Amino acid sequence: MASFYASKAALPTLFLALCLLQMASATRRLAELVQDQSPRMLYHNGPLLSGKISVNLIWYGGFKPSQRTIVSDFVASLSSDPLVTQAPPSVSQWWKTVDKYYHLSSSKTQMPSLTFSLGRQVLDEGYSLGKSLTSKHLVELASRGEQRNAVNIVLTSSDVAVEEFCMSRCGSHGSAVGSGKVNGRRSKFAYIWVGNSETQCPGQCAWPFHQPLYGPQSSPLVAPNGDVGVDGMVINLAGLLAGTATNPFSNGYYQGEAGASLEAASACTGIYANGAYPGYAGNLLVDEATGASYNAHGVNGRKYLVPALYDPSTSSCSTLV
Repeated sequence: MASFYASKAALPTLFLALCLLQMASATRRLAELVQDQSPRMLYHNGPLLSGKISVNLIWYGGFKPSQRTIVSDFVASLSSDPLVTQAPPSVSQWWKTVDKYYHLSSSKTQMPSLTFSLGRQVLDEGYSLGKSLTSKHLVELASRGEQRNAVNIVLTSSDVAVEEFCMSRCGSHGSAVGSGKVNGRRSKFAYIWVGNSETQCPGQCAWPFHQPLYGPQSSPLVAPNGDVGVDGMVINLAGLLAGTATNPFSNGYYQGEAGASLEAASACTGIYANGAYPGYAGNLLVDEATGASYNAHGVNGRKYLVPALYDPSTSSCSTLV
């Protein structure tokens, strides 16, 4: 009799254990299903940027020399030249994730790798097109740079309003038809635009160096170069450079539908280090002297925050730290 009551008493515990086991199994199956249904970074057979490409900077509006140096040093830091000194983890190490896209392309012949170098810098401190710019103005400004073997980057100062800036974008990249001809045909060139959001929308375009405007609230981090607006521009520029390299003409690598796609960096929005979650950038490195947060070293002793990149070899977001 005693053993009978003991068995009945154990039934609820056994039943609970079986339920938990089934729930765990179902959760694993659901997670696997969700993972299997996540969009892949597909190659759409278009050209990628390749070979030696110069990065030209078109400065529109009022920028201090120190601000221009922060950005130009970042571009120089993309180089993997062993003579360019960068302590690990480095910007050039971060860029190596982009190199993986070239090795995984479906082209029968191996696509040549990409090498960026700092090119010309054009200053327009007189606001020649005014302080309210449209997308057509951005193309006009981008056309002032080289149009062959180049990426032209338009950077607008904090007092310049740009169409859809702060509403749906912090920057953008695209392509335009150049003025010159190659083999009798007009060629396209790639360009990028990034705005300084310091006074217009730092909570949207300079996070995590400013309190977020929406979503989970967290304390802002100290910007590594002491400039919330320009350090925020570097984050956006870094992601757009990765997107430009791997999807320069909207038929390269991207997830989802054309025109509303996710690219190498935008597929990993808000992730900067291991442990990241919505409202938290991740377990970043912190400069003991300044308290600034960063995840990459650059040239001339610079420190930067760069976004996670989608690694096509692992189908996951890759971070430096």
